[in-house]
Formats: sequence, C-alpha cells, structure tokens
Amino acid sequence: MFADPTGARAAVFAAVFAALYVAHQVADHWVQTQWQADCKSEPGWLGRLACAAHVATYTLTAAVTLTTVVLATGLRLDPSGVGIGLAVSAVSHYIADRRTPLRRLAEVLGKDPHWLTRGGGMYALDQSWHYGFLFIAALFCAA
Repeated sequence: MFADPTGARAAVFAAVFAALYVAHQVADHWVQTQWQADCKSEPGWLGRLACAAHVATYTLTAAVTLTTVVLATGLRLDPSGVGIGLAVSAVSHYIADRRTPLRRLAEVLGKDPHWLTRGGGMYALDQSWHYGFLFIAALFCAA
C-alpha cells in the first residue's frame, strides 16, 4: 500500500464500510421479505430462488446506500472496485444465507450443536460472517 499522510484512503474506507454496514442492517432486517427469510435456506430451487431474491435486494440496497454517500459527500469511488466489492458481498451473503455451508463449517470447528440451534449461535455466526465480508468488500470499494 502507498503511504497516505492525509489519511484520505482510511477515511474513504471508513465511509464505505459504514455505508455497507448500514445497508446490511436495513436490507437484512427491513427490505428482506418474510418469504425470503422463511425460504432462503430451504433445499432445492425454492430455497435458491428465495435466497437469490434476497441477495438481489440486499445488493441493490448496498448500491443505493453507496450512491447516496457519493452524492451527499462528493466521495470518489472507482466503479470497478465498487463492482468487485458488491460482488464479494453478494456471493458471500448467498453462501451464508443458504445456511448449510455455515453449519458445516461450525461443526468442523467444534461449535456446540445446542448453542447453534437454541443459543443464537447460527445467527451470531451468520452476522459475523457477513461483517467480515463487508470489511473485505469495503477494501475493494475504497481501493
């Protein structure tokens, strides 16, 4: 990385991460339909379709949020970096929301099945997975 004595790159990253985090919260808890929430982890095409629909509205929410930040602040973002960042966010979100990949990873890591099922563990793992990939997405968007 190049030296940035003004901190401008860090400020761009911070603004982008904040925007993606807000978009995540809004898209996951307000924009997502009940049908998407109920069906996105189901096996087969119904689950895949529900999850893809959720990820589409999730990604649109992130794009609108980033666009709002750009318009409101004059922030300059490279469109290719934003495209890569949003793709990273979308793909990782789909993987997490299909549930099986996260559950298998949790089992490999020795997470307690009771905690996963009744202790809020799957939700905690889901959200921390999303936040980690939002961090990566923000790095691409801010590059």
